[in-house]
Amino acid sequence: MESSASSAENSEGGGGRAALKAFVSAGRGYWRDVPAEQWDDWRWQLKNRITTLAQLERLLPTLTPEERAGTQLANHKLALGITPCFFNLIDPADEFCPIRRQVIPRIEETVTAPWETIDPCGEEAHSPVPGLVHRYPDRVLFLVTDRCASYCRYCTRSRLVSNAAGYDFHPDFEQQIAYIRAHPEVRDVLLSGGDPLLLSDEKLDALLGELRAIPHVEFLRIGTRIPIFLPQRITPELCGMLRRHHPLFISIHSNHPRELTVEARTALERLADAGIPLGNQSVLLRHVNDDPEIMRIHVQKLLMCRVRPYYLYQCDLIAGSAHLRTSVRRGLEILRQLRGYTTGYAVPTYVIDAPGGGGKVPLTPEYVVRHTAERVLLRNYKGELVRIPGGA
Repeated sequence: MESSASSAENSEGGGGRAALKAFVSAGRGYWRDVPAEQWDDWRWQLKNRITTLAQLERLLPTLTPEERAGTQLANHKLALGITPCFFNLIDPADEFCPIRRQVIPRIEETVTAPWETIDPCGEEAHSPVPGLVHRYPDRVLFLVTDRCASYCRYCTRSRLVSNAAGYDFHPDFEQQIAYIRAHPEVRDVLLSGGDPLLLSDEKLDALLGELRAIPHVEFLRIGTRIPIFLPQRITPELCGMLRRHHPLFISIHSNHPRELTVEARTALERLADAGIPLGNQSVLLRHVNDDPEIMRIHVQKLLMCRVRPYYLYQCDLIAGSAHLRTSVRRGLEILRQLRGYTTGYAVPTYVIDAPGGGGKVPLTPEYVVRHTAERVLLRNYKGELVRIPGGA
């Protein structure tokens, strides 16, 4: 049975790219008999996640041998978990469905390339206290939980998230906050995990309040995929609580235009109406968004949701992710086909998070052809050469 999103897309023909520009509802799909009051309850969504091979085989009869084998081994690395509302976006007829690729395990996850590691960004080496990463001079990463609403198969923190690998992460908020209090150079705190918006309103309110009370902490950020995986969680009550902690910024994570449903847009509009600046971080993934037209539709839809495309990440060198990684050359070509062909607000910064904790390195297509004291030779977005005086 198709979800309403898939049906709307397929009705366009030609791959349904015109339909991707529209906002469609994920609907209840496979859960059509579930009452609306349950479907719209984020706790019901979490309780009824797809977490086993038996559930997958029942809901997705087209499961491939690679997916079946990957799911049998998934809980040794990163747990399987998909919310019903996100599962309904999967096209059951397409093995390379961009939603399917992101959340259904494959046997390729068990293959580790020589250059891959379980901690590709070197977070452990920059963790002065458990659950806190201090890699940049004026900001810290504050890990609050190891749980997510759904689990991305390319997760950079798969060693920690879901506890499938036995990492046994238990954040100590008092110790983490004490470190921040003792380091006046820290002006920016990013809450991540796992997903911070899985905390209760009360617990998140208390945590933000403690951080906001530290004089040198100027602003707070939350990294979350909840508006995409679990838009029901973005309640008026949550937004009312968050607006008390300004300046507060939220970075969401969306990779493909199909993820930006009517429900996701409503959730994002609620956050924006609460005065929270929203940015998006995408990961460049093979057979998901490594296509200039798909990326252009995606970033334009993000702007319609009042979200600024912020970062496009080269997929980190996390163990078992080679089948999802595309080339840097491809990423640069996609960026080149965005710049000048859509509004500048829609063009993200393409970055590599350097292995070992080297930090984010921005990548841009080569626009400077030659630079001398007398003349600078440039190439514009059309490929035309432009000359300006070197000292201008």
